[in-house]
Amino acid sequence: QVHVVESGGGLVQAGGSLRLSCAVSGTIFSTATMGWYRQAPGKQRELVATITSGGNTNYADSVQGRFTISRDNARNTMYLQMNSLKPEDTAVYYCNYYGIYWGQGTQVTVSS
Repeated sequence: QVHVVESGGGLVQAGGSLRLSCAVSGTIFSTATMGWYRQAPGKQRELVATITSGGNTNYADSVQGRFTISRDNARNTMYLQMNSLKPEDTAVYYCNYYGIYWGQGTQVTVSS
């Protein structure tokens, strides 16, 4: 059974940084494309960034240059380094494994 667990969210002031982690168990982590998504109150869930098994990355325009997605296949873990955070980055951030499995989400709140 696949388990996806996010961590690392919290409250930060605008301009600050956070690093999110996503741990995956119960499957072969290294072969799958992974992604970070977010959902703000009253809005639809949106793509933040993806990373393929080979390390190719893709970012939403709104986070390009500020966020960095990475993965450690030896630890079955994916990361999202978020710098220069803005109040509009406030959302619940979700990890997605293989386009199918979702974590429970971790709250990120950026104060102005």
